[in-house]
Amino acid sequence: MEKLALLGGDPLKTKPFPEWPQYDEHEQEALLEVLESGAWWRTPGSRTKAFEEAFAAYHDARYGIACTNGTAAIEIMISALGIGLGDEVIVPDFTFVATASAVLLHGALPVFVDVDRDTYCINPQKVKAAITERTRAIIAVHLAGHPADLDALQEIADQYGLHLLEDCAHAHGSEWKGKKVGAFGKAGTFSFQQSKLMTAGEGGILLTNDPELEILLRSVHDCGRMPGEWFYSHFINGGNYRLSEWQGAILNQQLSRFDSQARVRSANASFLNENLKMIEGITPQFYDPRVTRNGHYCYIFTYEPECFDGLPTQTFIQALEAEGIPTQASYPPLHALDVFTSGEYLKRLLPEHAAAQKPFRDEDFPVTEVGFRNTVWLLHRTLLGDEQDAQEIVDAVRKIQRQAKSIR
Repeated sequence: MEKLALLGGDPLKTKPFPEWPQYDEHEQEALLEVLESGAWWRTPGSRTKAFEEAFAAYHDARYGIACTNGTAAIEIMISALGIGLGDEVIVPDFTFVATASAVLLHGALPVFVDVDRDTYCINPQKVKAAITERTRAIIAVHLAGHPADLDALQEIADQYGLHLLEDCAHAHGSEWKGKKVGAFGKAGTFSFQQSKLMTAGEGGILLTNDPELEILLRSVHDCGRMPGEWFYSHFINGGNYRLSEWQGAILNQQLSRFDSQARVRSANASFLNENLKMIEGITPQFYDPRVTRNGHYCYIFTYEPECFDGLPTQTFIQALEAEGIPTQASYPPLHALDVFTSGEYLKRLLPEHAAAQKPFRDEDFPVTEVGFRNTVWLLHRTLLGDEQDAQEIVDAVRKIQRQAKSIR
């Protein structure tokens, strides 16, 4: 009789998934070229500039401004738009902390709203209900690579005169109705941190189609300088967020192989969708038909313990990993994080934001709570294998379901 690996049995999957990050001699040669050039930083270099232009063009945007990381990209965006003390920015409760901490850093109030039950992206109806006279912007997060409802969000932004901003840290190459994400609204940000779909260890980029905003974004990211002005002239408050030539060199090579990797991820995700949905208690993240491409930073499915003899979600995840299927932790609800429930949070916002004193309640974010407690996230490298690898994910879930009673 089969025995779960968690209980000492043989793991179902013995061949490892492809490693991440991936590189070859092209990255090695590009780094050597930077080394020998002597131009290691952005200002005299050309590789980061070339990457900015190529990445922006790939995502149907006019301008790209590369920076140190995805968190910095959001901070630059908030700063360049002049959002600060007394302002509010609506963000999803189910996202990485940087989406909201960048808002808080500038003294504005991040207003948390619940997410859509099917996609786990920000819920437009909740956004509309959260708008006040202080609201300046909406940040749409394309969770796991699935675009948020950009049609509805843009309509709301236009109706109320707000900035629609995109956090695309998970969504390299994702498309909404045939157009790539990142520049649907006023601006968008991407991350190139180690786990992301393209990586240089760290890094980020901002995209926009607005020429005036591009100048401000570039200035904020370069110590407040302006194009064509003396190097030691500083016109607005900014910082040194420049990406190095080392990272630009790597990212040019990462971009060159991205499409081929995306096709493999998409094929394996489609296979998982068709097969995992046949297992009672497993519901893959819904695909809105308007999404013409999903970057698949992660593969997410909702797990129902009652269909696995009451096996808790965390125990299911441990069993899955023991069978050789690597996972990633789900994001905790933002409203429950210490940074947003502590005195430091209030110190930044009071007395200008009396609303900051209102306590958060779990019952105001029921879908986020489900997402945190009952979703399973598979790393995107699990989608870079072949169909046999994808089949073994399905087989591992079925094996755990059959043997769930043995580890309750």
